Formats: sequence, structure tokens, C-alpha cells
Amino acid sequence: MSKKMRGNIMLLITAAIWGSAFVAQKSGMDHVGPFLFNGTRMLIAVITLTPAIAFFDAQRRKEPGYIEPSAEDKKKERKLVLIGGGIVGAVLFIASSFQQVGMVWTTAGKAGFVTALYMVLVPILSIFFGKRPRAVTWPCVALGAIGLFLLCVPKDEGFSGINKGDIIMLGSALCFAMHILVIDHYSPLMDGVRLSRMQFLTAGALSMLAVLLGFDAKSGYFFEMDALISCAVPILYAGVLSAGVGYTLQVVAQKDTDPTVASLLMSLESVFAVISGAIILGEQMGLREIIGCVLMFAAIIIIQLPEKKDK
Repeated sequence: MSKKMRGNIMLLITAAIWGSAFVAQKSGMDHVGPFLFNGTRMLIAVITLTPAIAFFDAQRRKEPGYIEPSAEDKKKERKLVLIGGGIVGAVLFIASSFQQVGMVWTTAGKAGFVTALYMVLVPILSIFFGKRPRAVTWPCVALGAIGLFLLCVPKDEGFSGINKGDIIMLGSALCFAMHILVIDHYSPLMDGVRLSRMQFLTAGALSMLAVLLGFDAKSGYFFEMDALISCAVPILYAGVLSAGVGYTLQVVAQKDTDPTVASLLMSLESVFAVISGAIILGEQMGLREIIGCVLMFAAIIIIQLPEKKDK
């Protein structure tokens, strides 16, 4: 098997893990509050990523021409990781909080598709960073908006029937688009896995602070050890597989995969969210909602395709 094919398979597995994680997030809301769920899974992700960092460091030392960084360089990198990871983690905390709170009222499948709209929103937000969006961006935005309307607005009830969770999830998509832009700024400056571990540590700590401040209690959830134990499987899945294993697979696979193919494969996360929600939770969608998903997925795919000059 070629390296490119192996990388593509690993990214497909990553998309499946991330998509099915929406089921874990939805299931977790049957037991604990959104902030406790996020805080626990992200701190577990920190533990999971630590051996991954040691593995990548060992692999790097084996590369021909490797030069051990000086103590001064290591100090500079630690400072960069602390600052960059802290900022990225704060944005992740906001985005994931919106997402987890929204999961209380919406389905795993709809959450996967609405969240995936961040790929369409990123080029729009890039305008504020001095980047001019491509011409194809605006048709994709229109297509995504039509799909979102069909998915979230009931035919008989109109806008008054919009699910509160879907609105919150759209806010999550907007925050995740900001998260992508912040990562785009900091990731070239430091090791990606170390940046990820720091962002999970920051987001996890802020989530736990929210628990201590009683934000879960305001939503009707209280910290109970029995509830946390009952939620162990969803939390471990979201923390170990979704964050730790999924991110590590992505880093390894993208070294041997075309960037466009990689982004397209990872877009399947939303499709796997619908499939997992249907199989595990028994979620169903009507024809109107399915058409909405198809239009949104088309917008997500088209906006990632390279221009003719870049093919």
C-alpha cells in the first residue's frame, strides 16, 4: 500500500471518529452538564496527547540532519506554546461550549452538519484579516444558507419552529471558524501537537472553572460523581479517540496526503455524524432535512476545491 493511500485511509478513519463523537457528546448530556463534559474530555485529551508528543520527538531525532535545539530555542518555543496555545484554547473553549450546550436540544446528525459550516464561514471571516475571498465563496455561502434553512426551519411552523439548539450550534460554527483562523496564525510558529495539547489544557481548565462557578447548575445539572461515572464511556471516547487519537492520525496522515484531498476526506465528519446518530441513537431525518444536508455538504465540498491555477 502506498503512503498516500495509507494517509487517505487514516484521514477517513479520523473523519469517522470525529463524526461519531457527536453521538458521544449527545449521550453525555443524559448524565452530566456541558461544561463538566467538556472539561473532563479535554483534560483526558491532554493526557492522551502527551505520549504522542514523545513519539513525534523520537521520530524527529531519527531524521537525517537533525540538530537538537538549544536551551534558548526550547525556552522560546515553550513561551510561544504557552501564549499561542492559551489564545487558541480560549477560542476553543467558547466554540466547544456553544456546541456542547446546543447538543442538549438538537440531534447529533444536525449538530454535525451545522458545525461543519465553519468551512464555509472561514473565507468570509478572513476578510477581516486582509484576505480576499475567492469568487466561489459567495455562491457557496448562498448554497449553505439554503441548506441550513431546509435543515433547521420546519415547513409548517416557519422561523418560529427553529430549534434553540440549532441556533446555538450555528454560533458554535462561527466560533470554530475563528478557531481555524487563530490556529492558522499560530501553528506555523510551533509544533502542532504541543499547540494542540496546550489548547486542550486551556479549554479544559476554563470549562472546569465554569463548573465551579455554577454554570452547569444553572442549566439544571449538578456535579455528582455517580453521574460522571455513568458518563465514562462517552467522555473517554470524546477525550481519547476524538481528541487524542483523531488529532494524532490527522498529523501523521497529512504528511503524505494532498491538502485538498485531506480537507475533503475530513469533511465527511458531518456525514458520519448523521450515520452514527441514525444507527446508535435512532435519529431520523425527513426528505426536507436530507435535501438541506446535501446542499450544505455540496457547499462545504465546493469551497474547498482548488482554483484552476492551483490544481
